[in-house]
Formats: sequence, structure tokens, C-alpha cells
Amino acid sequence: MGPEIPSALLLVFSLGNLNTIAIDLLRARLSTQTPAYDWLGFTLAEIVLIPLFFLLTTAIGLSLLGPTHMTPPLWRYVATGWKMPFLITFVTGVGYNFFRQASERLERRNRELEHAVKREVAGRELQEQDLERAREIQQALLPKEIAQVPGFEVVAAWEPARLVGGDYYDVIRLSETKLGICIADVVGKGVSAALLMANVQATVRAYASEQAAPPWLCRRVNEILCSNLADDKFVTLFYGILDAEARTLRYTTAGHLPPLLVRRDGTHDTLREGGAVLGVFRDWDYQEGLISLSPGDRIYLFTDGITEATGANGEEFGETGVLQVAIRESACSAGEIRERLLGEVRQFCDCQFHDDATLLLIAAQGRSGDPDPSPGSKVSEDVAASALRE
Repeated sequence: MGPEIPSALLLVFSLGNLNTIAIDLLRARLSTQTPAYDWLGFTLAEIVLIPLFFLLTTAIGLSLLGPTHMTPPLWRYVATGWKMPFLITFVTGVGYNFFRQASERLERRNRELEHAVKREVAGRELQEQDLERAREIQQALLPKEIAQVPGFEVVAAWEPARLVGGDYYDVIRLSETKLGICIADVVGKGVSAALLMANVQATVRAYASEQAAPPWLCRRVNEILCSNLADDKFVTLFYGILDAEARTLRYTTAGHLPPLLVRRDGTHDTLREGGAVLGVFRDWDYQEGLISLSPGDRIYLFTDGITEATGANGEEFGETGVLQVAIRESACSAGEIRERLLGEVRQFCDCQFHDDATLLLIAAQGRSGDPDPSPGSKVSEDVAASALRE
């Protein structure tokens, strides 16, 4: 005959709670879980000792049910094959313990996730603030208006990337007929690069004058940077003096991308005279280059944000891309060439600039009173093709 249900249930829940209390006491003692068994929901000690607690509760049940008149003796259940109280006791205790562990683990992971999200949001906000400050610094340093001299047109463009880099350009009026032309790229991103760029600009402006030859200026800037920059920082820079009266450009290229000179007839060259990057080799002896400019000649100065713009196939725009646009659009004005070149780069990389894209373009024009040199007279297809093959 089966047991009396009310008294049996009382026994089941009593023993189940006793088992659960024992397991909780064990968990309080053992705070370190073995990862290999964590997926089971129990520590290794619990897996080994839970059966022992089950046997303990069984023994306690035998001792309690023996003299009790409310329910038949426990061994009578065993003798008749009715083991349900012990099975329910074990399942109840273990099931409750497993559920509590799962709930604790879920709550802990939810808290960890919440804290991680908060840290990520705070980090992104700080990064955005840093980028915004860097962009404000950079924009404040760029010239609001481009100084001009007779017989030349100078135009500039700056296409910022999301991660603000250290691009910098400047056109400094040295006299009525002379301009200091500077373009530079500071290694790094964000506020640190923008502040370094501000220091470079201030140093260049402090030393720039009619008498300060480009190599001398680069040596002075290099000495200052070598004394103040960290070992992993450096600056690439081009500095030149455009003389409208002599129609010449004296220049020094300090590790920067060599500017591209495209003549009116479609021939081209690069301005490579100079030396190493600034801020690394204190005693570097920088050299000077000199070119003469005729009406229709163009000088393209740019940073690697243009040449390293990457297309969908992984190919870079490169200096070849700049040269192709320069020759194809030779009939256009300096302003038109600037817009078309940047348009080509934007289309090439789908406006996904990984670095700031900066461009300075110097266009030699005729002297006042001279006949129109027609610098935009179209270069023949043969000359253009020949220039591109070189």
C-alpha cells in the first residue's frame, strides 16, 4: 500500500530543504569553481559530495521514519519498491540548487554586460570629444585665406578623415613678391597629433623670412623637434619660397611626399631635394632644390591621404592617379583642377578616407600685360600618354 500523501510530502520537502541547506553551506566554503565543470552548474566538490548528502538525508529519513506513527516505516517503502520520497528529495534539492546557480550566473553576467556597455559608451564619448577637439585645433591652424603674388595662383583643399590626422599646410606672405609654401604631415591621430602640428606651425612661422633659406629653416625645426619629440614621433615637411619676380621656387623636401611638377607641355618631374624626416636625426644636413617656372606650369603638393586612398579592389590612388588627373585636366584653372582631383579621389575611395587628404596647387600664370599663355591649351594625347608611361 502506498504512503500517506500529506505526511510523505512533508518528509520530502523537509529532507529536500535539509539537502539544499547543506549544499549552500558547502558553496559558502568553496568559492572557487573549476572551469572544466562549470558548464554542469556545480563545482567539482559539489559533484562529488552531493551523492554523499543524498545518502546522509536517506539515513536521517530512516532514523526519523522508523519510530513515527504518522507514516509507515521508511524501510517498508523500500521493501515494497516505493523509493519516490528519496528520488523527489534528491531531485528537489538538486533542481533548486541548479536553478539558483543559473540565476546567480545570469545576474552576474548581466551586471558585467551592463558595466561593459557603460565603459564602452564612456570610452566612445571620450574618443568623440578628443576627435572634435583635434578637428577644432586643426581647422583653427589652417589659413582662412590663401595669400597670393602676381603671376601665380595658389589654391588649397583639406578633406578631413573621421580619425583626425596631423596634416598641415600654410602659405606665408614673406613680401609683396614672395610666399613661404609649407605642407606637412605629423605622425599620429587625435589631439596629440593636432597639438604637435600646432607646434610645427608656430616654429615654421617663427623662422620663416625672406632671408631664411629652406634648408636652414628645416635644420632649425629639426633641432627643436629632436629635443622635444618622443622616439616614435616624427614629421614630414616640405618648405619652399615662391619668388614671383624671379619666377622660381627654392625648396627643401624633408621626408615628405615629393611634390609633382607638371610642365605646360605635359612633361613632369618630382621635387626630391632635401633630406630625412624631421625629429629623428638631429645633425641631418638638408639640401636645397631650385626650379624655374613658366606660364602654364603646375606644382602639386599633397599628403598621403590622397595617394593612399584605397578603392574597392584594395588598390591605392597613388601618385600615378594624381599625375593622370593633372595631365588630363591641364586645360582647366587651378581651382577647377583642385575640385576635379578631389572629386576623383572621393569617387575612387567612395569617400572613405583613412587619413586627412590635403592638397596645395601652385599654378604659374603670365605676367601682367603679357599675352594669355593659355596654360590650359590641351596637351596632345601623344604627350599625355608618354608622360603617363614614364
